[in-house]
Amino acid sequence: MEQLKYKCLVLDHDDTVMDSTTHIHYPSFLLALDELRPGTTISLADYFRVNFDPGFLPYCTRTLGLTEAELERELQIWKDYVKDHIPAVFPGMARIIRRQKALGGLVCVISHSFDFNIRRDYEANGLPQPDRIYGWELPLEIRKPHPWALGQIMKQYGLQSNDLLMVDDLKPGYDMAKAAGVPFAAACWAYDVPEILAFMQKNCERAFTDPAQLEKFLFGDCEEACDTKL
Repeated sequence: MEQLKYKCLVLDHDDTVMDSTTHIHYPSFLLALDELRPGTTISLADYFRVNFDPGFLPYCTRTLGLTEAELERELQIWKDYVKDHIPAVFPGMARIIRRQKALGGLVCVISHSFDFNIRRDYEANGLPQPDRIYGWELPLEIRKPHPWALGQIMKQYGLQSNDLLMVDDLKPGYDMAKAAGVPFAAACWAYDVPEILAFMQKNCERAFTDPAQLEKFLFGDCEEACDTKL
């Protein structure tokens, strides 16, 4: 009988569960740049790099010098874009989420997307809704990479740090898990950026380049399941 390796999977949303940056966040940001900083552009690889470190908000404020009003406009452009663009779940991640839930485990989300977008994306992709979501609507001072949300999950469900596994594609998730003493697995399947891959492989105990590797780590031999179409 299958046993849970971790009582709670704590998942990032964009580029961990959903294939969203390439198809949604990056093109919407190019639209914002065209309006707010005409003539300025950024490649997809560099967009992944700045989201990795120093993070999206520091890049906007420190590098681009966006004002508060311009940040609000950028956010509105993004909101307008995501209304009509729903990302697809990465092959394999849907099965991981369903297996975790079927075994009585928890699935929580800590993300820089909004709660309502996360719930919509899960529903649109036929996924069970997360047990808890901590998104961009949180105050800046407790938003990821601050470990507050991980502490709330442990408190809410009476869990210890080693009962959780944080799965994230970027450094803010790694920093958050490290600060909380929570095991971390790097989700390296959304990008092919050498610097990010090198950091994850060097610093993370677990770095996976395919969801099937994560599934095998979580549930054991998944050869048959991994060959099954979602």
